[in-house]
Amino acid sequence: MDAEAFFEFSGYHLSLAVVGIIVILARWFPRLVSSREPAAAPLMILFGAFAVLAIPGLPTPPDPRHAPLVWEVMAEITVIVALFAAGMRVDSLGPPSKWGPTLRLLLFAMPLTIILIAILGVILGGLTAGGAVLLAAVLAPTDPVLAADVQIAPPHEGGEHPVRFALTTEAALNDGLAFPFVYLGLLIIAQGLMPGEWGLQWLLEDVIWRIGVGAVMGWAGGWLLGQIIFNWPRETRLADTGSGVIAIAGVFLCYGSTELVEGYGFIAVTAMGLSLRRIETGHDYHRHLHDFSESIEHALTALLLIALGGVLPVLTTNLGWHHVALAVLLIVCLRPLAGWLSLSGGEMANSDRTLVAVYGVRGIGSIYYLAYASGHAQFANLPDLWVITALTILLSTILHGFSVGWAMKRIGR
Repeated sequence: MDAEAFFEFSGYHLSLAVVGIIVILARWFPRLVSSREPAAAPLMILFGAFAVLAIPGLPTPPDPRHAPLVWEVMAEITVIVALFAAGMRVDSLGPPSKWGPTLRLLLFAMPLTIILIAILGVILGGLTAGGAVLLAAVLAPTDPVLAADVQIAPPHEGGEHPVRFALTTEAALNDGLAFPFVYLGLLIIAQGLMPGEWGLQWLLEDVIWRIGVGAVMGWAGGWLLGQIIFNWPRETRLADTGSGVIAIAGVFLCYGSTELVEGYGFIAVTAMGLSLRRIETGHDYHRHLHDFSESIEHALTALLLIALGGVLPVLTTNLGWHHVALAVLLIVCLRPLAGWLSLSGGEMANSDRTLVAVYGVRGIGSIYYLAYASGHAQFANLPDLWVITALTILLSTILHGFSVGWAMKRIGR
């Protein structure tokens, strides 16, 4: 073997080295200037963009506008693992009153956010009606992946402050509840704005059936997995092994089987986490399952964020002021306004109400929905949607990520 072949340049290996450097820097660098938990997410995006621009020969991630499948699959796995872990965090379901803020956010804040984004998408962004509704559905749900710093503590640690509980359960449930509006946007793109031919079918299938089936399959799946882990057989049960891989197996089984019967898998895996957590609630194995899931979630999230940064220069080639305006308005005005109004008249203190309204983090769920839509429809506004979504995620991770330590310190655990 000659020297030239021996030292042959490999873009793949360069990519692995760069990813490793970015993750380490994103986790380590902020600690030089702050004692609070660092906000690694925005740094991974920014470092990913810098690496693509600064390193000659570095392979770039596939453009999600033309190759959405890999983005869809990666984001899908990340989200379902995160949703299961979020469900596992909830130590106690009662009393019923603790779910009041969550229901307000799901039933009022999210639909109001969708309406406002869709209107501004048409007026300010120049989008078609279908494109605007799809953008609203993509950006409406808060994210269980990047919102870890505002969530309640892992199993057995307690600390279910109303602010953290509301943000955790909202992020766990609204990812699945946004799916009917994604289908609505796709229907409008394909068949027009008038719902005469497809309206009833959308309501019965995409709203009532899929949500109901997802909830039932998830709760039943959690109960069944709990019996297999803790009770069948009782003498040599899986819980005594301490292995966490059963969590991922259960998540895949529950998600896949729910999707096969046309239910929403996102809702199913959340319900599965909530249901499984009710079985032998004091057992340490719940913490093993949660921590194993969270480790996989963090690894996949890092890859997705670095990849998003890597395609950011390409996505923003035709960046316009209206793209920036829509992203800024969503994070700074629309979500806080919708969250604030939805929680009005409740028992939550104004300071806590403000935190819940402001910290609606956007992230991996939006990538999944837009990649899913990109693979199921072709329409003129697709490049605009990717630009706005990428900017919104970047802005959300910066504003929320760098301020969340201070904000959550105010309420404590």
